[in-house]
Amino acid sequence: MRTAYKCRAYPDSEQAGILARTFGCVRLVWNRALADRHRAYYTEGKRISYKEADAALTDWKKTEELAFLSDVSSVPLQQTLRHQHAAFANFFAGRAKYPRFKSRTARQSAHYTRSAFRMRDGQLVLAKTTGPLPFVWSFEDVDLATLSPTMVIVSREPDGRWYVTLAIDTDTPAPLDTVEHSIGVDPGVKDFAVTSDGVRIANPRHLERKAKNLARYQRRMSRCQNGSANRGKAKARTARAHRKVRNARQDFLHRATTNLVRKADTIVIEDLAVRNMVRNRSLSRAISDCGWGEFRRQLAYKCERAGRELVVIDRWYPSSKTCSTCGHLLADLKLSARHWTCPSCRTRHDRDINAAKNILAAGLAVSACGADVRRRGSSLPQSATKQEALRSDPDRLGEARQ
Repeated sequence: MRTAYKCRAYPDSEQAGILARTFGCVRLVWNRALADRHRAYYTEGKRISYKEADAALTDWKKTEELAFLSDVSSVPLQQTLRHQHAAFANFFAGRAKYPRFKSRTARQSAHYTRSAFRMRDGQLVLAKTTGPLPFVWSFEDVDLATLSPTMVIVSREPDGRWYVTLAIDTDTPAPLDTVEHSIGVDPGVKDFAVTSDGVRIANPRHLERKAKNLARYQRRMSRCQNGSANRGKAKARTARAHRKVRNARQDFLHRATTNLVRKADTIVIEDLAVRNMVRNRSLSRAISDCGWGEFRRQLAYKCERAGRELVVIDRWYPSSKTCSTCGHLLADLKLSARHWTCPSCRTRHDRDINAAKNILAAGLAVSACGADVRRRGSSLPQSATKQEALRSDPDRLGEARQ
């Protein structure tokens, strides 16, 4: 399996200049190749292959206008064409949006394969650079001198920080010891998640707590003249504020997912349509701040690495409206109703805990015998607990079902 280690890098002025020129060439090659692909597809109806794009790159270097492309390593430029080819393959397969042009003010990166860097005794030397690239290694349990990276990614964030990422091919780690326990997880907005054990994971609301500071920084940046030094400083200050929010969210998600993987052999979650849910203007910011997509991604790879089982049940399963004691299904349940009493067995339910218990039961049924937890019948399916926010708007509900 592949593992990546991301570290802070501190290039000197000469190295920073070389890497900045590399970023500019990478960006130029991406944008020029994208423009050629766009023109060829919409005017001639044909697709440009990677081989044709690589040949075009060779021709660009022979021109007087783009001869400077030969001053930087050719590997990041070729990797850019490979990434663009993969991006278009994902687009035509319906897995991604149409590739966009790169901006000089966004995050910059360059990918180096084995032929474009040298790693000896923990020192990294990139092609066309002078001397080793200084970076800080913060993984105490891993010996840097023994690593043999397959790829190195050098990046610069909008706030000016430099990073180097080492991609390593490692053996699959030994699975964790079994704990004979299963957990159903019901994600939410008020509480980030509620488990079938009755544990509530508080929602830290990172973006909401920093919203006033971010708004103030953005107002200051908007008052600065475009292209001025003050605008550059204000933009870097805004980028630093966003970085702090992003890092705090990532740290929280890593801690939450790691704790869940350590506590249970089987983890059951819902297949939430986050892309459709963020179309709700009332909840889009709160849902985006939760990071449910990243939460599921981290659970998936951590379960695979630890030998755990992750079960994803259907998004239309009525987990909130089903009694976890007797199985009675309510005809309707408002989003504002946080507690309800089952009319059949008179059990008093907490909405989120009851949903988590039903999610666990449905997931165990799928894991055991492949049972289908989708609703049956000719009537339109009602949304799961996290989709119920869309029920107040029939148009949004229709979009979520597509």
